[in-house]
Amino acid sequence: MSRKIRVIVVDDSALVRSLLSEIINRQRDMECIGTANDPLVAREMIRELNPDVITLDVEMPRMDGIDFLGRLMRLRPMPVVMISTLTERGAEVTMKALELGAIDFVAKPRVGLASGLNDLAAQIVDKIRVAAVAQVRRAPVREAAPAGGGAAHAPAPASALLGRLSTEKLICIGASTGGTEAIKEVLVQMPADSPAIVITQHMPPGFTTSFAARLNGLCQITVKEAVNGERILPGHAYIAPGGTQFHVARSGANYVAVVDDGPPVNRHKPSVEVLFKSAAAVVGRNAFGIMLTGMGNDGAAAMREMKDAGSYNYVQDEATCIVFGMPREAIAHGAADEVLPLGQIAPALITRLRGATDRLHHRI
Repeated sequence: MSRKIRVIVVDDSALVRSLLSEIINRQRDMECIGTANDPLVAREMIRELNPDVITLDVEMPRMDGIDFLGRLMRLRPMPVVMISTLTERGAEVTMKALELGAIDFVAKPRVGLASGLNDLAAQIVDKIRVAAVAQVRRAPVREAAPAGGGAAHAPAPASALLGRLSTEKLICIGASTGGTEAIKEVLVQMPADSPAIVITQHMPPGFTTSFAARLNGLCQITVKEAVNGERILPGHAYIAPGGTQFHVARSGANYVAVVDDGPPVNRHKPSVEVLFKSAAAVVGRNAFGIMLTGMGNDGAAAMREMKDAGSYNYVQDEATCIVFGMPREAIAHGAADEVLPLGQIAPALITRLRGATDRLHHRI
C-alpha cells in the first residue's frame, strides 16, 4: 500500500493497548491512529478516524467484543483482527468471531503478557497487513438453525455416493486466512457417506478442538481433530491439530493419520505442503485436492505434485476468497483442474464422485 495502514486498537487493558500501539508504530508501513478501552468509545473513534484495520479484544466491559463485531460487520464492515485468550472459552468465542466476519485472530498469552505479545509481534503485524488487503464481507443475517444441524445449504442426499467408492478416495483440503468459514461451506454440503476428508487449516494450538466441534455440530459427516495412528474412515473429516504436522500414510489397504511434532514448513505448523505431499505419495490418483482462501504459497507446489500423481484438484476463485494468495499460487503452479466459486466446489466434487460411482456400477 502506498500509504501507511491506519489501525485502531480496542482493548480494555491499558497494558495491551500500549504494547500493541508500540508494536504497530515500530512498522514502517503502519501506524496506530487511536486506542479505545471499550466498544462504545471505539464506535465513535471509527466514525471519526476511518481506520483501515481494527484489533479487537473479545472480553470487554459495557459491550463484549463479539456483540460489537456483529454490529460492526452488519452496519460498517471493515477488517478486524481479534485478540483472543488461549482458553477453551476463548477458542469458542474466536470461532464465532470468524463466523461473523473477523479476518483473523491472535492468541495472546495468559501469563507474561508483555514479553508474550512482543514475541508475537511479527505475527500480529503480518495479520494486520493481510487484513488490510482482505476482502471484507457484511455479516450474514442468519435464520435459526434447523433442529439437528445448521447447514447453510441443503446437503446432498446420503445416497449420492457409495461406501465402496468412498473407501478408496481421499479428499484433501488446505486453507489459511478466511479458511474456517470456507471449510465449513464445503463440509456442510458433503453427504454422510462422503469419502474421508483430511484438512490443514493454519491455526495455533488450542483452537482446532473448538473448530472441529463447531463443524461437527453442523455437518452430516463426523468432524474431529486428527489423532496419530488412527484409521482414516469414510464419512469423517480430520483436522490437523494446531501446532502439529499432519500427513497421511498407508497401513495395508487403509489410510492412517500421522500427527507429529515436525518442524514448520513454509513457516507453518500445520502446513498444507506436508499434507498435500503425503497425498501425492500415498493416495495418488484416488485423491482430490481443494485449495481454499489464504495468504502465501503454502501447499501450492505439493498440490502440483498431487496433480502430477493423478489427483483432481479444485481451487477457490478470487471473487469468493477473503485472501487469494494460496489459490493464486496453486493456479500459477499449474495445480488446478477447476477454479470455482466457493459455493460450487462441493457440488462439483459430488457430481464427479457420483460419475465415478456410476462407472464402477457399469464395471460390476
